[in-house]
Amino acid sequence: MPRFSANLWFLFQEWDMMDRFEAAAEAGFRAVEFHFPYQWPAEDLAAKLTEHGLEQVLINAPPGDWDLGERGIGALPGREGEFQHSIGLAIEYARALGCPRIHVMAGLLADGTGRVKALDTFTENMSYAAEQCAPHGITVLVEALNPTDVPGYLIGKTQDSLGVLEAVGHDTLQIQYDLYHGVMNAEDMPAAIEANLDVIGHMQVAGVPGRHEPDEAASVDYPALFSTIDELGYTGWIGCEYNPRTATLDGLGWAKPYEIG
Repeated sequence: MPRFSANLWFLFQEWDMMDRFEAAAEAGFRAVEFHFPYQWPAEDLAAKLTEHGLEQVLINAPPGDWDLGERGIGALPGREGEFQHSIGLAIEYARALGCPRIHVMAGLLADGTGRVKALDTFTENMSYAAEQCAPHGITVLVEALNPTDVPGYLIGKTQDSLGVLEAVGHDTLQIQYDLYHGVMNAEDMPAAIEANLDVIGHMQVAGVPGRHEPDEAASVDYPALFSTIDELGYTGWIGCEYNPRTATLDGLGWAKPYEIG
């Protein structure tokens, strides 16, 4: 049966962040993920995980200045020192939280920077991240963000992610495959998952259109897709990274067959 983690950056926003762990556990989730933990002490977050019997399955490395529109610094020439510091901080938090995966965002293609230069920078930085994370048993993830939602993001399609993996050539680096972005890119998702199962380290899901619940209102037959993913042998987590239409708990009907909600 597929295993789903609650993305606390998206779900349970009716609660303060430190109360979302309890809400997720009471709803039946056994794992959580969220983007950026760095505004809270790692020991406080770890205590919440322990208190509510939850696994932390994913965090993101610091993305630069999010409020100013940055979406990662991995592909930004001249920011290598900042990038290396961000990986050190991410490893510190991942170890404190018992988290085995760090998603590293590439960033938007900067003005005046050609795509080749940006990819070279990202490759070098991801090599550094993989080398730093490997001794700690932490997987580094690269994710494609569709160009409709995130215009200008360097890694827009699954093929772009695979190109980075090939260029880096490190077993610690894998793909974060978001079904939502796959739908938005009109990918044949069962085929893509089957072809790349050995390098998919994490999945995420949201419905299309609107990035809401993956339920009957979505344009994809998600129950059938989840069954296919299960049959293909994927044993990792699928992160619920969607915007609830109303209250989080009211929208969990889709998850009841998986003992959530």
